[in-house]
Amino acid sequence: MKLYNTLTRKKENFVPIHEKEINMYVCGPTTYNYIHIGNARPMIVFDAMRKYFIHLGYDVTFIQNYTDVDDKIINKGKEEGIPALEIAATYIKEYEKDSASLGVMPATVYPKVSEHMNDIIHLVEGLVKKGLAYEAQDDVYFEVRKYPQYGKLSGRNIDDLQSGARVEVGSIKRDPLDFALWKSAKEGEVSWESPWGKGRPGWHIECSAMSLKYIKGDTLDIHGGGQDLIFPHHENEIAQSEGFSGKQFVNYWVHNGFITVNKDKMSKSLGNFFLVRDVLKDFSGEVIRYFLLSTHYRSPIDFNDNALKGSEKALIRLNRTYEILGNAVAEGIDSDKDTLENFFNRLEEKIEKALQDDLNTALAFSYFFEAGKAVGKALKENTAGKKALLKGYEIFKEYLETVFGILPYEKEAELLEVSEAHNLSDDLMSIVIDIRKMARDEKNFAYADKIRDALAELGIEILDTKEGTQWKKK
Repeated sequence: MKLYNTLTRKKENFVPIHEKEINMYVCGPTTYNYIHIGNARPMIVFDAMRKYFIHLGYDVTFIQNYTDVDDKIINKGKEEGIPALEIAATYIKEYEKDSASLGVMPATVYPKVSEHMNDIIHLVEGLVKKGLAYEAQDDVYFEVRKYPQYGKLSGRNIDDLQSGARVEVGSIKRDPLDFALWKSAKEGEVSWESPWGKGRPGWHIECSAMSLKYIKGDTLDIHGGGQDLIFPHHENEIAQSEGFSGKQFVNYWVHNGFITVNKDKMSKSLGNFFLVRDVLKDFSGEVIRYFLLSTHYRSPIDFNDNALKGSEKALIRLNRTYEILGNAVAEGIDSDKDTLENFFNRLEEKIEKALQDDLNTALAFSYFFEAGKAVGKALKENTAGKKALLKGYEIFKEYLETVFGILPYEKEAELLEVSEAHNLSDDLMSIVIDIRKMARDEKNFAYADKIRDALAELGIEILDTKEGTQWKKK
């Protein structure tokens, strides 16, 4: 198995710390709102990665945090007049509903910031004792320049760094790049007692404290998240974790690519911000999973209705083959001339090769579509053997149902009917357009216009373009 490691910027052979055991930590949601489609990508990508490791025989400890103490949560609580922890608890429940709708396997453990305050304080105390952090007016900051390797994950030079949106610049800090480990309490905010007075943790420290609590030793096999977390969040995690333990924090840093919406960056200001639960009103969790896995996880992906509709049609095709295989096995179809046995042996090898190469789900899916054609041909020619059909069915079940969670597709029958009706419309219109073209070629413009006008009465507009005649519904 090869994984692309953001830290080394290359694919590396994956070797776990403990044989047949993998520790994965994936950054979870800040629980102040419903999750959006951008949040869904790491959820589904790392769920598929985890399930593939289980398929390979690994025992996977999957840790995903809930950030239930944060400025955004506190601000929302103030706006609504509700305690911050109640706001967080509400959206944790909503996250669980959306996660289940997307077919995401529950984490081994979901640590919450509010329930790990002693672990966080212990880590901050250790950094202060080591001289890597300092107290300033009841706040505690990590001193970035005391950690010489800062910037190794993001590839940024510390001397070139400017304070960014997530780095608060304040006069009490020794350096604008220093980041908060502990914040002193403000009036009306949720807080906890600490050696520095009442306060709450900064954003970055929670992941270090909670991930180290649930693993053997001081090093994670895999730490995952979106590319937007590389800097400063994951960069800061490395600095504080390795500064505290003196050991490598993570062996493989794995990040998924960005999502755009109709080629534009997703943002509330552009009005192209889609909540998962809203998308689920029109498309199933299986369609969303297929859509997000049909592109390699490190590549950018554009979210739009046409892409989802295309994913839906693709899923119908895969499910049709899955059902055909299942029915053929149940009916005991067999043939002495078996053309599928070698095909399915090669198919499994190709799928494994694709997935072993940095979880290339997009390439793996393409092989399943090849299988659909091969199965249809073999059944038509009566060259499908019982043993091969069973193997094919098991391959579809293991990968598409168990690992990727996209089959069976319950809406398949209904949507297939709609899809076939749509294809029939396309075929009929193609015939009508050809007849009209023949009339125009023969200079019979009156007849051609009559066809155009008749279609217009039916609500169909004919467009004559340089690329040929096209049609659309008015």
